[in-house]
Amino acid sequence: MINSRIQITLISGLLVALGVGLTLYKAISLNLPLLPGEYREVWTVESKTSFSPTDGPVNVGLRLPASLAGWTILDEHFVSSGFGFSIIEEPATVSTARWTRQSLDHPTTLYYKLQIYRARADRQLPDLEVEVPVPPLLEADQQAAMDRVVQRISKQSSDRESFTLLLLQELHRESQDQDIEFLLSSYGNDSLTLMLHSLASADIPAHELRGIELEDGRRRQTLSSLLEVYSGEKWIVADPKTARLGLPDNFFIWQRGGGAVLNLTGGRNSSLEFALVSNSLPAKAVLGMGQRAEEFALLDFSIYTLPVEQQGIFKGLLLIPVAALVVVVMRLLVGVKTSGTFMPILIALAFIQTTLLVGLIVFLALIGSGLWIRSYLSRLNLLLVARVATVIIVVILLMAALAVTSYKLGLDQVLTVTFFPTVIVAWTIERMSILWEEEGGHEVLIQGSGSLLVAVLAYLAMSNRLVEHLTFNFPELMLSLLGVILLLGKYTGYRLSELYRFRDMAS
Repeated sequence: MINSRIQITLISGLLVALGVGLTLYKAISLNLPLLPGEYREVWTVESKTSFSPTDGPVNVGLRLPASLAGWTILDEHFVSSGFGFSIIEEPATVSTARWTRQSLDHPTTLYYKLQIYRARADRQLPDLEVEVPVPPLLEADQQAAMDRVVQRISKQSSDRESFTLLLLQELHRESQDQDIEFLLSSYGNDSLTLMLHSLASADIPAHELRGIELEDGRRRQTLSSLLEVYSGEKWIVADPKTARLGLPDNFFIWQRGGGAVLNLTGGRNSSLEFALVSNSLPAKAVLGMGQRAEEFALLDFSIYTLPVEQQGIFKGLLLIPVAALVVVVMRLLVGVKTSGTFMPILIALAFIQTTLLVGLIVFLALIGSGLWIRSYLSRLNLLLVARVATVIIVVILLMAALAVTSYKLGLDQVLTVTFFPTVIVAWTIERMSILWEEEGGHEVLIQGSGSLLVAVLAYLAMSNRLVEHLTFNFPELMLSLLGVILLLGKYTGYRLSELYRFRDMAS
């Protein structure tokens, strides 16, 4: 009978070899880079079209984006789900994906996924046919107010670009003109439509520019709208929300000009949502993955084969084993005491969202306030369940108060306090309170400081660029991490803290 130590050694060696072997296979055969410095930032964008069918044939048309403003489309994938599928090329480089089916009896979701990256820094948009603006049909009082606004701004501007900028500034003033205030209320605070109608009344060609604001890990995102105005020589972009001219760096254009992005017949309750994830890969490697998926069977088990929404989730989940390894090393080899095993990991995850300094301040404020309130509750002799539930509610109220106060003060970063795991914070307060009563404040300080130290080290490891790159692109390395943790689990020697404690015995 093989003893447990030999079994663990064999299993750990097999796991480490398997993880490293699969990683080398993907690096050599599939040309995936081992170092993050070899890549370009490649975005994977996935559109999700959902609808419920009605009677009769189903026809779904989705306008497809083009490579504009320096962006290049690497690869595209369509999921048909039993539908007939075709791509219709239209004038002016506009294409439409069309799914058709004779009948359908259940709600359906259709997917379209593409990989994009910025190939050029130049964001200049190509020329577009200029259409003569058509003045809007308005009520008499609306038309009178519109005419006064257009005339006043026309006198203050020197050209179409300055007219657009002045109009944007008028819409964003705190103390607005009576005509502007009346028009905004009559348009339901739809500043984009008001801008389009005002420009048309001033005989300035303009149209809506729809696209996606690229933010890593976003799910269920909808299309955003900008304004594109013809200055007489070129097209300029304006943001109705910020009153700024120019195309934002993180804006990917999906549709330029009029018309609907999604057309549906034979269905109802349609929705178009997007999921985004940013990957650290060279452009040719991402393109090769799509082209050689059948040649390399291992790609079927790659994170990239998942829907983008799940890719974003796993991008964070795959970092947790790294934090677990840090906790194991610090507790078993160094001898640092922590308040629980998983609390430092969850705090480190919160630090990734809040940044380290802000996260430390928020965490200490919550724990300090919670301990003070918990000390009062202990004098009321409540049962454990009621006491923990009370602490959870108090923690939520503290987080809400902190978020509102920080927003009023303009400290937007503190708003990420909501990323702290509420139940874990409440249970930590409860455990520290019990520890204070049983062992005293010195033990609370030791375990609390140890937990924060391990959480900070786990955060530094998880936020490392190389670690992020390896965990997402080579998830097989989790097997090697598992093997190392199993080996550490059989360690029974002295910890570093114990060597320091008994240092006098060595002499």
